[in-house]
Amino acid sequence: MQRLLENKVAMVTGGGSGIGEATAMTFHRDGAKVAIIDRDLAAAERVRDAVVADGGDAIALKANVASDGDVGAAIAAIVEHYGALHAVSNNAAFGGGFKPVTDWSEKEWELINDVTLKGVWLCLKYQLPAIEASGGGAIVNISSVGGVRGEAKMSPYSAAKGGVIALTKTVAAEYAQRGIRANCVAPGGIRTPAIQAYFDALPEEREATIATHAMRRLGEPEEIADAVSYLLSDRASFITGHVLNVDGGMLVNPHNL
Repeated sequence: MQRLLENKVAMVTGGGSGIGEATAMTFHRDGAKVAIIDRDLAAAERVRDAVVADGGDAIALKANVASDGDVGAAIAAIVEHYGALHAVSNNAAFGGGFKPVTDWSEKEWELINDVTLKGVWLCLKYQLPAIEASGGGAIVNISSVGGVRGEAKMSPYSAAKGGVIALTKTVAAEYAQRGIRANCVAPGGIRTPAIQAYFDALPEEREATIATHAMRRLGEPEEIADAVSYLLSDRASFITGHVLNVDGGMLVNPHNL
């Protein structure tokens, strides 16, 4: 049976660690050639080397998704190297910490939104023409449960992730008749270096965080990557403008039963 992304050229931003790294490996195992984008080139190269060691085809590129020039150059390099672009996961984001709404500085708000929301828009600005020129394809933007429902003490991040959802739906509407589908995946708590750093700083929050999930566990990065790969594949050919919550039941667990 043909693999989900057989003969596709796929890219992932924030591909050097966490969900992005798992997505890059899943893209490879589902048959794609993979472009791994990260502001940390060494991290991207490490993931590229893992793909190649597993018999895959991958390139690593350094880019800050908040920079128009970086993003444009990265996508041009992908198209030059592979001749096409069919599938993308816009995963790069920046959380910035935990504070009440009134305690964030303007600089902090701008930094979080520059990476987490503007960065997705800049990627789309260059990805959409490249995908259309390649004969069509699909995009999955990574939002968050916090972008669906809001999240206490994470106002800039939640607002940015909510913006990612609205932006994705707009793209879905604009490109539905132009051969490009656009969807979101909204993860719950996922076992990544970022959440581990949070638990290291606030160990008392570990059990409470896990208890917000109806399944009483954190998700694995690969569980997000599998959802992304499916939505990018032809098996999801009639799905666009959708937000898929991959959250272990966070949104149906309001009373921590």
